[in-house]
Amino acid sequence: MKKNNIILIGMPASGKSTVGVILAKILGYNFIDADIVIQEKDGRKLSEIIEAEGIDGFVDLENRINSEIETEKTVISTGGSVVYGKEAMEHYKNIGKVVYLKVSMDVLTKRLNDVKQRGVVMREGQSLVSLYNERTPLYEKYADYTIDEGTHTMEEVIADILSAIS
Repeated sequence: MKKNNIILIGMPASGKSTVGVILAKILGYNFIDADIVIQEKDGRKLSEIIEAEGIDGFVDLENRINSEIETEKTVISTGGSVVYGKEAMEHYKNIGKVVYLKVSMDVLTKRLNDVKQRGVVMREGQSLVSLYNERTPLYEKYADYTIDEGTHTMEEVIADILSAIS
């Protein structure tokens, strides 16, 4: 198995899917949205899985399905909670370069209007700030490259990724 995939991790609304599609086009790679793979394999929307199985059940399912993705020359956009899955993240480190799209809390708050509708994995009563603080060390731990989006446009973010991975 070649390590020629690019795996995008980061908070919901950090632009993983949007950036991933464009990156795949530029590189001539395939594109996989891991959340859609979960929905296809399970037959339910993410929000339905979370509602039925709870957060832990969803995270287990996400971990299993992500750790089974076998592909080459593919940009993989992951769900924001993928970093809770040790096996999934070890698998991704084995099959490619993990790129963390880092976004500030300010930008995130502006982008994430409806957290529930997006199927964001949050525990009852958890705030976006506490979720951000809980996940950031995990994103940093698994990242081969960290791309700080700052106030960059999408084009600039993509250019930063391309120069980092080349």
